[in-house]
Amino acid sequence: MSVARAREGENTRSPVCSYNEWDPLEEVIVGVLDGAAVPTWHISLKATMPEDQWRLFQSRGGAPFDPELIARGNRELDELAHILTAEGVNVRRPARIDHATPFATPNWRSEGGLYAAMPRDLLLVVGDEIIEAPMAWRCRYFEISAYRELIKGYFRDGARWTSAPKPELKDELYDPHYVESDDEDAPRFVINEFEPTFDAADFIRCGRDIFVQQSQVTNMSGIRWLERHLGSDYRIHVLPFRDAAPMHIDATLMPLAPGKLLVNPERVPKIPPLFSRWDVLGSPCSTIPDSHPMFMSSRWVNMNVLMIDERRVVVERQEEPLIRALKDFGFTCIPCDFRHVMSFGGAFHCVTCDVRRRGTLESYF
Repeated sequence: MSVARAREGENTRSPVCSYNEWDPLEEVIVGVLDGAAVPTWHISLKATMPEDQWRLFQSRGGAPFDPELIARGNRELDELAHILTAEGVNVRRPARIDHATPFATPNWRSEGGLYAAMPRDLLLVVGDEIIEAPMAWRCRYFEISAYRELIKGYFRDGARWTSAPKPELKDELYDPHYVESDDEDAPRFVINEFEPTFDAADFIRCGRDIFVQQSQVTNMSGIRWLERHLGSDYRIHVLPFRDAAPMHIDATLMPLAPGKLLVNPERVPKIPPLFSRWDVLGSPCSTIPDSHPMFMSSRWVNMNVLMIDERRVVVERQEEPLIRALKDFGFTCIPCDFRHVMSFGGAFHCVTCDVRRRGTLESYF
């Protein structure tokens, strides 16, 4: 009997169990914005962050974000938690800590952290295992601290808990002369293969098949580490996209249900062959106005939706074109105000980590 199949029977006894993005959601972590800090400027931010925000990071890195912006975002995160609870999902929250605190390793110093708003970035759940990602941003080095009590509780109750090798994040990892590629089909990367790094949000799960992009935070060494760690029960597929500054796959490609795929039409001009028999929806452009501040993401964050099950999907309330498209695609949309959270670099998929979904390990291809 394979390791994965042996675990299928065990997963009912583990508080952690999730194989894909759409099985019925039973327990989820929803992030918080308390104590959020402006990320400390570093060459890795130049490769990924909107250019009109560079001055903010350079001048205020490590300082707290505007408390009113944090309060508005927290109200929306609380609304999401209430909605999920009303839909029958058990909601957990990370610790509320101050991220505007300087820290250092023997090799470098950061003026502060970032936040505990986006658990999807640093926690990857595969079956009954919760994996801490070896993230490439120095300011996120200790972000996992906000989740440690939750993870220890899951471990005590029977979950498997793994931390990928903690990266050193020395200068040797980064290209100090990085400039963005002029060719969106051939991006330059600010990180090299000095050591394995990845953000969990660069992976998307479809049962035995897990899809990933190489990005400005995820290198091939990190992808190979996960591939070897998970073993032969899972197939990892590296997908190329048209994106000069890739970071996090869930604003590019989002499986919604078996046979249903949402894609970013600008970044996915050609559907990956494995999805050739799936129905594909190109996400409409976001309705976020140009005047709305977007500190850490593009406006394609609108397609960063959360599936409660194969039919119900949480969508930003003002994204009416996307809501109409998803309804026509066969889904029931649950609207939630989220514009202020979007300013901080993510939406419903980013701000959650689905700890437990009711389902078993299957192959969909």
